Amino acid sequence: MKYLDEFRDSAKASILAREIEALVASMDIPDDKPLNIMEVCGGHTHSIFRYGVEGMLPKQIELVHGPGCPVCVLPMGRVDDCVAIAEQSHVIFATFGDAMRVPGSRKSLMQAKADGADVRMVYSPMDALALARANPAREVVFFGLGFETTMPSTALTILQAENDGATNFSVFCNHITIVPTIKAILDSPDLRLDGFLGPGHVSMVIGTAPYEFIARFYRKPMVIAGFEPLDILQSIWMVLRQIKEGRVEIENQYARVVPESGNGPALQAVSRVYELREFFEWRGLGSIDHSGVKLRDEYSRFDAERKFAIPNVRIADPKSCQCGEVLTGAIKPWQCKVFGSACTPETPVGALMVSSEGACAAYYQYGGVKHHEATA
Repeated sequence: MKYLDEFRDSAKASILAREIEALVASMDIPDDKPLNIMEVCGGHTHSIFRYGVEGMLPKQIELVHGPGCPVCVLPMGRVDDCVAIAEQSHVIFATFGDAMRVPGSRKSLMQAKADGADVRMVYSPMDALALARANPAREVVFFGLGFETTMPSTALTILQAENDGATNFSVFCNHITIVPTIKAILDSPDLRLDGFLGPGHVSMVIGTAPYEFIARFYRKPMVIAGFEPLDILQSIWMVLRQIKEGRVEIENQYARVVPESGNGPALQAVSRVYELREFFEWRGLGSIDHSGVKLRDEYSRFDAERKFAIPNVRIADPKSCQCGEVLTGAIKPWQCKVFGSACTPETPVGALMVSSEGACAAYYQYGGVKHHEATA
């Protein structure tokens, strides 16, 4: 891909929209039972809202916003653990910017910083390791967060820290895995899905083979999708084609970026540094077996969970917050009781209003408030 404009061409988008309409018209889809297609990735959700993709689709297609935003699925208790580490006087706590404002039960990392904790925003785990080199008398903790997309960079940083002989660097590991998450969604008795738009960035690392169980055992089609509006429209068309033709396959629309076998060096680093947790707690989805990773014993000296005392307590979301229902596709963001009133980007109640990939933030930013007011 040389230019973004190639994938944002309105004339081509109109052609794709007409092709989707024609395809839907040739299918027997009851008006009261639309086809539910879940975009797993929060990046897709933002593109859908930003470019008005949802408004280009026939009413027989319903897009369901999935849990593929790692900041959004972080339970409140893990934020409390971050704050507990950050508030220790000898610690520099390094984090990506979109995690700083996620509410904990007492405060966010941003509020902890305002109260005197040394919390610093970084753009990569290597930035955090550089902080450790520059501050040998301080403990530097990096907030490791994200799906398989960001796992390799954290793993490679730990390997670099080992090579450097760093003794004041560690990672608070909250990396999570996509496949058990999708399986938990498919096992949910309350959610009817007809197909998936697969996560492009995760697939860039893991390839397409790990999703085969979706087609083989659950008989649902998935198309690995890119993030531009033409990518998303074409991927929806590909899912619909599978449904019409009675096929159930894992297709790769994002082949310009996603290799079928994934990224070998990245997968090697992940396998070397991490092992699966027995279970991990997710906001909105509860505890999911083998859905998170932790550092292997041989890298325990870089594990902040072993290095620091943390509360490690499960904290329920505020009763008014319906992030869990939005994450699982049970309701739309504007249907949450506090959306656009008590919960805004300036005063977020839940993580989905904070993250750059959160469905509520996307809906609010790209016109969701007007839609909410019009339908309230």
